[in-house]
Order: sequence, then structure tokens, then C-alpha cells
Amino acid sequence: MKLRKTLIGIVMGLTLGVTAIALPMPGEQNVAHAAWTQAKADKVINTGKRYLGTPYKFGAKSTTTAVFDCSSFTQRVFRVAVGKSLPRTSRDQAKKGVSVSKANLKKGDLVFFKASTTTKSKRITHVAIYAGNNKILHTYGQPGVTFTAFKGTSWEKRFVSARRVL
Repeated sequence: MKLRKTLIGIVMGLTLGVTAIALPMPGEQNVAHAAWTQAKADKVINTGKRYLGTPYKFGAKSTTTAVFDCSSFTQRVFRVAVGKSLPRTSRDQAKKGVSVSKANLKKGDLVFFKASTTTKSKRITHVAIYAGNNKILHTYGQPGVTFTAFKGTSWEKRFVSARRVL
């Protein structure tokens, strides 16, 4: 009888342990890791490349591909590449997905920036897609949609946050 109770206790303990590992704790649903894969990230970057050179226009409509602003570009690329719906503005996009540190950026992460290197404000005014190899894919001014170096540039100095939405 004592052996039976001990075995039942062990089985119940293992069951609870496995359940605790497999299921998130209450209140932790929003910190689950996004389902990032290299294939999805490559698809996002390759889709973005199709629009290289497309002119920049602030406030561009999300229904056009003739011109983009930064957030209409990211919104279009993620929808076409992986069927991911993103909000229209960079500030609203910055609330989606999982927070990522600058040191842990992966290809396909959204990267958010403030207006200038000198402002103390952390107000987001620009979004880009981290393309890997120290590059971001985005649109602004001339030449429109382009790849730009990230680390060691004014873009890195303007960095506010990053989100993984894949």
C-alpha cells in the first residue's frame, strides 16, 4: 500500500512538472516567443527587395505600391510575404509582437527609431526591417525603398526599440 501511494505521488508530480513546462503561467500569455523562422524572415526580406527604389511619400495610402512611407512599406511587406497584418502607423506597429534587444536582432525584426540623434524624446517616428548583416530595409526620402547600414550609423543612435512579429 505504501509503495502504491509513493508511485501515485511520483506520477502526479511528474504530470504536474510536465504541465508546468508545457503551459504558460497565468498572465504570461503575452510574453510567449513569436514563431520566428529563417524561412519566414527570408521571405519578408525577399518581398521587400521587390520594392527597391519605390519612391517615398509621407502619408502614402496602404492601398498603393507606387509610393510608400515607412509604415505602409512594412505593413505591405509583412502582409504579402507571410500574411501578417500590421497596424498602419509605426507607433502602433511598435506595440505588436515580442520586444527584442538591439543585441538580439534577427532578420525580419521591426526596428523603431526616434526623429533625430539629438532629441531626448523616445517618440517613434520611423520603422524599418532588420535585414541581417548590419543592414535595415526601409524607405525614407531619396532613394525611397533601400538597404542602409545600421550599426555605427545615425540610425543606430536613433534606435528606440525592436519587435519580433514573425
